[in-house]
Amino acid sequence: MRKLQSCGIKIVAIDSGVNRATSRDSRFAYLGTDNIVGGRELGAAAKGLLPNGGKYATFVGLKSAANAQERIGGLGEGTGEKFTQVENLGDGGDEAVARANVRDALDRNADLALLAGIWSYNTPAIIDIVKQLKAREKLKLVGFDADPPAIVGMGEGMLDAMVVQNPYQMGYQSVRVLKALLKNDEATVKEMFPSHGSDDGDLFDTGLKVIVPNTGSPLTPEMFGKKTEFLKLDAFKEWLTKYNLTGS
Repeated sequence: MRKLQSCGIKIVAIDSGVNRATSRDSRFAYLGTDNIVGGRELGAAAKGLLPNGGKYATFVGLKSAANAQERIGGLGEGTGEKFTQVENLGDGGDEAVARANVRDALDRNADLALLAGIWSYNTPAIIDIVKQLKAREKLKLVGFDADPPAIVGMGEGMLDAMVVQNPYQMGYQSVRVLKALLKNDEATVKEMFPSHGSDDGDLFDTGLKVIVPNTGSPLTPEMFGKKTEFLKLDAFKEWLTKYNLTGS
């Protein structure tokens, strides 16, 4: 990325960033979710669902990916000392392995209380296996992103909370700043990154939503950060319709 920049190519990171301590100079900016904060909000949801804590498992594509590590680390911070992570399973992007991982985790840990999907397809995989095993009553299910099957699952009572990013804005704002950089549009760059060059001045936060079922959830807006938008499922569906989206 540094070599590309030295050739005059404009570079931003979207959704999953670089190590800020060692590599932030390899791109102009990062646009997306603060994944550590997102993980903490998922942890806040877990605490609201299980006030007495419990054991949990996380499921993700690549455990080495920056967004995976940040989300899982944030989840641990958000849940606090009453929770214990007993499994963290990667599937390499294979959805069949993702489902097998859920089954294996439940086979190995009869006392699991919470399952957390870290990448978009992990939550539907969790829902599929929990349905097959008829284990919903003893488990709380949460996940990142609103994959269309996860939205359906929440409507069917199979999902307790989603922490949702805004990939629409990630795409829109990334193209906006790249165009500004190419056109030397300093006004737009300054508007988007008013403190670029200072600590965290190269970060553009596209926001988070917490989505809960329409009825019966113990989760409330006060449990989450002031910048996090709290929506019930039907209100979230209305937002998707507004932008002609099927998921987020």
